[in-house]
Amino acid sequence: MINLIKVIHKKISTIITQWLMANVGPQPQDLLYSFDLVCFNLKPCDVILVDGRSRVSQVIKTITQSHWSHAALYIGRIQDIQSSELKEKLQLFFKGPQDVPLLIESQMGSGVIVVPVDKYRYENIRVCRPTGLNKIDNAQVLKFCVQKLGLTYDIRQILDLARFMFPWDYMPKQWRTSLFEHNAGDPTKATCSRLIADAFTSVRYPILPEIIIDYNNEIELVPRNTRLFTPNDFDDSPFFDILKFPRFDLADASLYQKLKWRDDYVSNDRAGIQAREEIAAT
Repeated sequence: MINLIKVIHKKISTIITQWLMANVGPQPQDLLYSFDLVCFNLKPCDVILVDGRSRVSQVIKTITQSHWSHAALYIGRIQDIQSSELKEKLQLFFKGPQDVPLLIESQMGSGVIVVPVDKYRYENIRVCRPTGLNKIDNAQVLKFCVQKLGLTYDIRQILDLARFMFPWDYMPKQWRTSLFEHNAGDPTKATCSRLIADAFTSVRYPILPEIIIDYNNEIELVPRNTRLFTPNDFDDSPFFDILKFPRFDLADASLYQKLKWRDDYVSNDRAGIQAREEIAAT
């Protein structure tokens, strides 16, 4: 009987997960950035933020009040990784060629996995690079994430984060989060943001720490609970450089004046492109 209940529970969970992960938004057309240029310039430990078009992406963006719903860590190519131990583990989770640029991410329904960067070729993304991260700590951050491969996704954290971000006065007491309880959460589970935040925290690299100035006017940092991190925090962090690779290089101050514009049409975002005459008539 117990086994039957487990099978039914797993089946229902799979159906719900597939429904949440299904893309409902349109695929972006003619992205303004060059994905190939992004791939050429990526470095290990770059954080890739993804807009996301799935149902769960819309939920996460609503909860976090952010443009970004997902974060992944660029780890480079298997053939370039020095540690034979890490290479062997990566090959257990990725069966493709060793020269493929890879990301590690935590995804609902799959857990912590390794995927090709090309997975996000047709998505809106942003590259966040940790400023001044040295080689030793860079290797440690990569090792931390590789060692987490196979962990399951922590759906509970999303619920906790939702309750934390809503005004407490409007939430029933029994719904209030156990976020700050000692050893709260399951150490065998991870979300995309927490996985990466834990990795950088392991080498004491700041993302969005609390800052305290003591009586001697010296600055002390207080680490932030990594369960509170969202993808947008890497965008907001002053310790990560935001890298953009536009299709049109406007380094020449006058180049933008040479771009070809259509003056007879206006883009209404997801409503599509409309002729100015049509808009004026409505």
